[in-house]
Amino acid sequence: MRLDDIPLELEPIAGAVQAWHAVVDAETWRGACSQASGMQGRLMALWGSDRGTGSAEGGIIAGADAGRIAVHAVLAVQSSLVWLTHLAIDETFPDIADIFPAANRMQRAAFDLAGVRAVPARDVRPWIRHGAWPADGFPLRKDFDPQSRFTNLPDNYRFVRVEGEGVHEIPVGPVHAGTIEPGHFRFSVLGERVLRLEEHLGYKHKGIEKRFEQMTLAEGARLAGRISGDATVAYAWAYAMAVESATECPAPPRALWLRALFLERERIANHLGDLGFLGNDAGFAFGLSQFSRLKEDMVRLHHELFGHRYLMDAIVPGGVARDIDAIGLSQISSQSDTLRAAIEELHQIYDDHAGVQDRFNATGTVTPELARQLGLTGPAGRASGVAFDARVQNRSAPYDELDCRLVSHAQGDVAARARQRFDEAIESLRLCDVIVGRLSDSGGVGDVGDLDSDGSGDAGRGGGLQRSAIATDLPPLHRDAIGLGFVESWRGPVMIAIEARAGHRIDRLHAHDPSWQNWPVLEHAIIGNIVPDFPLINKSFNLSYSGHDL
Repeated sequence: MRLDDIPLELEPIAGAVQAWHAVVDAETWRGACSQASGMQGRLMALWGSDRGTGSAEGGIIAGADAGRIAVHAVLAVQSSLVWLTHLAIDETFPDIADIFPAANRMQRAAFDLAGVRAVPARDVRPWIRHGAWPADGFPLRKDFDPQSRFTNLPDNYRFVRVEGEGVHEIPVGPVHAGTIEPGHFRFSVLGERVLRLEEHLGYKHKGIEKRFEQMTLAEGARLAGRISGDATVAYAWAYAMAVESATECPAPPRALWLRALFLERERIANHLGDLGFLGNDAGFAFGLSQFSRLKEDMVRLHHELFGHRYLMDAIVPGGVARDIDAIGLSQISSQSDTLRAAIEELHQIYDDHAGVQDRFNATGTVTPELARQLGLTGPAGRASGVAFDARVQNRSAPYDELDCRLVSHAQGDVAARARQRFDEAIESLRLCDVIVGRLSDSGGVGDVGDLDSDGSGDAGRGGGLQRSAIATDLPPLHRDAIGLGFVESWRGPVMIAIEARAGHRIDRLHAHDPSWQNWPVLEHAIIGNIVPDFPLINKSFNLSYSGHDL
């Protein structure tokens, strides 16, 4: 089967990734999702939006029978993305959770925020609301007053109860020890064995998508890079890609290679951090100390070369705000050699450590069949045999020239997810070597300051290169437009969809973190394991609260 087999009136979306858009009726909405699933397609995101008018002509996305509220879904089908829009006349749309189980929480959030309801959905419990606003108020409606104050609203979330002789419930959170973010985990246990886990998230809801509506395309870049601090490069690139898609403004080639360098180093740094904490949760503090040291070396070099430990504001719509000179490229190359040797040695130590392997092997297993059924993605998905990586299947420049090698395992347990990180870190180091070579060949920069996020200044080291080589000014936007950005972060695919108004105003922005797909799978991974193994299993996924609770 091919993408052409889906009976849609597809309009191409300009930009770096191959993407299409279609406005569909209720029957086609569900039919397209079903057919995409049959083609091994994946649901990447689902959200609602207020078009600001009830007329057929109003809003950025219009239709003959347009309702005020729309529901959107993005499907990954083969090497393309398909953005479906259904204009919900009666503020409902067909439930697709039976086709894509990951849609369940996305559909519930779409109702909480935009008031568009999936029918006939089995699960209609609030997901994001938490009693923070009235049940008949929807924050992403244009007429919602964000200055409203609501107090003492009831919020008794109906967890599924497991009953039987000897069964107990253990509530954990939402407030946890230390500085981790809040989430409620309700365990049903028999002795120490977990029979069921149910999560409730959304305690960190920050109103980010509402805030975007008050910004221009240029202003939104800084906020996008702060959606999830450990994936700032991925979100900033996805945002820039979406803006460049809407304005039809490609970034300069050198900027794309620099973006790839930033992204791969962000991936490596996070994998190093995870491997350290996985060792620590298995009682191997040596692993934490060694990987923490390696990660710290990386982020210190980031600060020296690019002005920020976590590379915030390095990517801007139209290009990048930081360049690198020959000395900096040499430092990155030298550090890559050091990291490669250390990672390979530590991998051998982990494999040879009986205590670590005893805790890792056969713990928190997600079979390939279950992973495919539930839409598990990112390194966790690849560790369960789901061979999907946007750098490979949805290649945008410069990955169309990088020949990224997809790494995958089938065991699906903590050991496989650790091995996945080791292997992906080594592959990212190889990609960094290729990128450094390409940046060296294309010419470096001088030894004076480089560009700040507004294209001026001299933050960090490097500079001398003309702005046109690493950034292009966005052209005027005289019409309403949509744009799509899609980037494989270290945690999985990050997506940003923009509806922009003429004059560079953001009408609606939806940011999607891969944790939406992966949090429900964690509930299955713990079943049959003992309660003390949950921190280890949880860390092996290392999902985002902040990216989920926008």
